[in-house]
Amino acid sequence: METVISLNNSGIALTEARRPNDAIPLFRQALILEPDNPLLWLNLGIAQQKTGDYEEALGSFHHALSIDETLDEAWVSMGLIHYECEQFDLAESCYRSALNQNPNSPRAWNNLGVFYFIRGDYEDARDCFEAAVALVPLYEEALFNLRDVCRELQDYRAAAEFERSLSELSRRVRL
Repeated sequence: METVISLNNSGIALTEARRPNDAIPLFRQALILEPDNPLLWLNLGIAQQKTGDYEEALGSFHHALSIDETLDEAWVSMGLIHYECEQFDLAESCYRSALNQNPNSPRAWNNLGVFYFIRGDYEDARDCFEAAVALVPLYEEALFNLRDVCRELQDYRAAAEFERSLSELSRRVRL
């Protein structure tokens, strides 16, 4: 008999291997065993999101939050869906909710920064990207975004510094 842990781990592995359609039944099977497990609902939502089934994913994220409203990753994931659907006010609200639950979420800071960047609010975007990098200094996506926003702000010295950080990070990955 498979356990909730083994079903969840297998589902995560399949989702990460770009096989979310194969992962969804495993998460559903685990939820039969533990229907009040917010992490299972979160993982199900992530797999559904990766299939493009945003309505089901949002339902799963809402269910996870009804069990544990502090689950910042559910807020971030919902923000991404709203952002992709061009529901920008909802996306911003989700990112802010994530940060209210966990001000140390580099992903929420980075995504909120992308929101501001697209809106042309470069100073606020920079603040968000800097917060993400302060939390995770080698956060490649945030460094990339920070470099770009510095270019938009014509702070070319800072942009060059972040470009060097990205190059160094790239060299480390290749070693």
